[in-house]
Amino acid sequence: MQIDETLLQRLEKLSYLQIPQEHRQEMIAQLSEIVSFVDNLSELSTEGVDATFAMSDVATRLRDDVGAVDRAINDDILAHAPHSSEHFFIVPKIIE
Repeated sequence: MQIDETLLQRLEKLSYLQIPQEHRQEMIAQLSEIVSFVDNLSELSTEGVDATFAMSDVATRLRDDVGAVDRAINDDILAHAPHSSEHFFIVPKIIE
């Protein structure tokens, strides 16, 4: 894939970014280098490699799922709410 001015303009539009004129050629060169690197990965043979292959059989350690409440944080958040009562937000009824 060749990165050119047309593709860069399209990428700008899709990403809602605007690249200044003085950086456009540098950006094209960098994007071309990235695409070239990714193209090299497609040359690797993955034949015979299990799709679920992982580097380690050791599972990620998970922390205990323990609930904790900090009333000071709750009260601070509710202090900014337009309406609250008994540690809950009060919202307008939307279903009749």
